[in-house]
Amino acid sequence: MAGSASLALRVVGVVAAGVAVAAAAGCSSGGSSSAPPASPATSSAVASAPTSPPAASSSPVASPPAPEATPSYPAAVSPRATASPASSSPAAVGPAGCATRDLQAKAGVAQGAAGSLYQYIDFTNISGATCTMFGYPGVALAAGSPVTQVGMAASRTTVAGPTVVTLAPGKTANALLRITQALNYPSATCSPAKTTYLQIYPPNQTTPIYLAYSSTGCTSMSVNLLMIGVVQAGAGSN
Repeated sequence: MAGSASLALRVVGVVAAGVAVAAAAGCSSGGSSSAPPASPATSSAVASAPTSPPAASSSPVASPPAPEATPSYPAAVSPRATASPASSSPAAVGPAGCATRDLQAKAGVAQGAAGSLYQYIDFTNISGATCTMFGYPGVALAAGSPVTQVGMAASRTTVAGPTVVTLAPGKTANALLRITQALNYPSATCSPAKTTYLQIYPPNQTTPIYLAYSSTGCTSMSVNLLMIGVVQAGAGSN
């Protein structure tokens, strides 16, 4: 049960980071509860990283913002910088950064808290070469056919700073996603909608992974339900 203990420790830190966000948003609907919410149904199938989105969409999608530099690694400039958070990769020293095609994503351990769900996202290197991950993935809820983003992309937690995670073939890293219940917000404020995917941009990548995942999002761009942590070594499902 090491994964549950690890998740509980990281949840404590993320809860503190998210309290101010929830208070500022005025989440006061009668739908909030002190009891843990039901975990959303997740697909048992693992979503492989496509080389391109399922279909072109006229709606804007989240993509990585400008990368951030660190003292140890000069920042690599990302091709696009819009709503979805992502982080810079270290300079080309040692293994290259993991491309979307190198990674397979799946939902790991999930745990409920008052008004929120904490969900690990696991990234496994499915290529034949070692690669690295550094920083924050860009994550948003999505739905439809063609798949389109629903609401705002995840904001970043600052509980832990980014470090370089080296993934040999077959090895796994993870990031912890907090999903606030849409029913915490008045319907007029949130404009709730069912979602069927997590749209995930690996750090410093502009091609997403679409992971089958059932949830409820807010179509209103004034409400942000998601917070994402940095990529860390190991699987969130162990």
